[in-house]
Amino acid sequence: MSLLAFLKRGNKSSGIAAVGNTALAIAKGVAAAISGSGAMFATTLHSVADALNQGFVFFGSAISEKEATKRFPSGFGRVVNLFVLIAVIVISIMAYETIHKGWDLIVHPHESSDLWLNIIIMILAILTDGGVLVKAMKEIAHETKSGAKGFSVFTTSFKNVRLAAPPTRLVFYEDIIATFGALLALISIILAHLTGFYFLDGVGTILIGFLLVGIAIKIGYENTLGLIGVAAPKEIEDRVADTILSDPDVVDIKDMRILQEGRKYHIESYIELKAGLSLAIADDIIYRVRDKLFKDPDVGDVRMGILETDNITTWKRD
Repeated sequence: MSLLAFLKRGNKSSGIAAVGNTALAIAKGVAAAISGSGAMFATTLHSVADALNQGFVFFGSAISEKEATKRFPSGFGRVVNLFVLIAVIVISIMAYETIHKGWDLIVHPHESSDLWLNIIIMILAILTDGGVLVKAMKEIAHETKSGAKGFSVFTTSFKNVRLAAPPTRLVFYEDIIATFGALLALISIILAHLTGFYFLDGVGTILIGFLLVGIAIKIGYENTLGLIGVAAPKEIEDRVADTILSDPDVVDIKDMRILQEGRKYHIESYIELKAGLSLAIADDIIYRVRDKLFKDPDVGDVRMGILETDNITTWKRD
């Protein structure tokens, strides 16, 4: 496989975010070195962390799309969760450095120079991170098949983010913090300049550090569950059940288990068919139902057994 084909497999949101945050980190780093602003330094570290994280996750998501092998028959879906956990370690280190810098600025406050340079860079950061956040919201709407458009993408993304792929969730959460953090840094820089209370620069820096801690805990928890192996959300289970029961020869679902690995779902199910069908016809029905399920790009594997109906309805929606 060529490098270009490999990269095309990666999560689009994390790839775009990695490029955008690399550019932002460079711009913020230059501004922080010139002005000495603690809040600018904090958001520089944040952008560095985001760029590293999303770069890790982009390559991890590409690897997770690799086909199953004899040695790894379940595929590589959980690899992306491992890469996201590595990203969480980076976020945690950056959070510590940010809080440490903020405390130092509170204890030893000093005036920052080049106010307008800081303001311009912060506005650029808000626009860039905000743009990446909007892209992540659209990706969530696409991955969850919500069909949302326009302003409804905003509300739908918050509602359905838990159903999105791990890399998309990472970009979504990180860029909420990045956008809010840049806004917080801008306010801190302006207030410190206008009031002369230069310790406010440190307060803003520490707040950004705590935001990083919060996002590290949130993302770390979710991806630890994914690495262990977690049941698919109820919405996915209902969607799969509706697809199975839409076949005219399927009368019930006796049992079903759906395991989520990365953004792929592995389905195991026993279905009940109409009474009196021959084995050959029953085989045809299994393949027909499997083909319907595989039309969903998020379905990675289907294992299905058949039973003759016992005329008792087992599968019911909660």
